[in-house]
Amino acid sequence: MDKVAIRTNDFQLGFRLMKYLKNRKIPFILLDAEKDPVPNGLWLGTESEVLQSIGIGKGIGVSIETIDLCIERVQQILRGLDDAVFLTFGVDPGPRPGLAWLADGVLIGSAQIEKVDDTVNHIRGIASVIQHDRLRIKIGNGSPVVRNRLVNLCIAQNYEVIIVNEKRTTRGPRVRSHETAAARIAMLKGRKTTEKLPIEVTEGEIREWQRRSRKFSNGRFTISGELAKAVAVGRFTLDEAILIQERRTE
Repeated sequence: MDKVAIRTNDFQLGFRLMKYLKNRKIPFILLDAEKDPVPNGLWLGTESEVLQSIGIGKGIGVSIETIDLCIERVQQILRGLDDAVFLTFGVDPGPRPGLAWLADGVLIGSAQIEKVDDTVNHIRGIASVIQHDRLRIKIGNGSPVVRNRLVNLCIAQNYEVIIVNEKRTTRGPRVRSHETAAARIAMLKGRKTTEKLPIEVTEGEIREWQRRSRKFSNGRFTISGELAKAVAVGRFTLDEAILIQERRTE
């Protein structure tokens, strides 16, 4: 694998890039932006540094906020997957969805998303740095309430949505089981859906989230039915719902 060059005067950015590249096991070299010339190959710097060197090498402008997307782009280029026909996302639904993405059937990356509503934003961000002809999102059929919300959010963005039977997709290391399941979901066939699905939270689910709120807050708060429903569909995390309830009672 070719080495990626880090060439920037931004010390904090350079340090973060080294850390991220090491974690992804991507070989790199560190250049002195004052002394070393712009390399002919793939290199990383600030957006302004890259703009100043257009036409020299293959520079990718990056900021602290966009490091994750930058590293995805680097992996794409190094694997020869600069362009993809099919960009496929697999989603394992749940309060913290598992997400995996494949370019023409090759697994590129995976992540566990902290909030259901952030899933589509994460997909949009990754899709923006991977050139592709067609994008499709495969969602497991478990956790019906969260699944239906994810389906509706994706359809609202005009994405192609496929629902997959996720039976036996959660095998693998427990620490990354949701990501592993998402990768398997992305590789399975399913049925395409083009219509939004109903979201029905049962009274039992609402009571369960209220019970969890009491336990999580050591008996100090019980979130309202409205907040419990919002947690059930993934609009809020339980932490956020308890904080809102606390503010309401002040």
